[in-house]
Amino acid sequence: MTLDQLRLTALGFDHTTESFPFNETTLVFKVGGKMFLLVDVEQPHKITLKSFPEKALDLIETNAWISPGFHMNKTHWITLDTSSEIASPHRIHQLVQESYALVYAGLTKKVRQALENR
Repeated sequence: MTLDQLRLTALGFDHTTESFPFNETTLVFKVGGKMFLLVDVEQPHKITLKSFPEKALDLIETNAWISPGFHMNKTHWITLDTSSEIASPHRIHQLVQESYALVYAGLTKKVRQALENR
């Protein structure tokens, strides 16, 4: 998955924003001000996503192309190596979508309503 494809995927979810809050190379996608996807534009084949703790552990143990979240809480974040031959675009898209849904569901009711009323 290329950086452009990843951006199109992430920005396709409702209320998603993108910015460089940490430095000029770490592109961060957020919903309601909360991060769900990080990618280094100099190494776009490495993406970091939010995950349920028990699911993250299972994904890491059963997929060689998935590792604990780089520079993130290893319990809640995973890093995907999308350049791996066994990393399918469909599975990557699914994990990005799950990350978005997890973060969106964790937003307060007030924030969700504000987003939906725009």
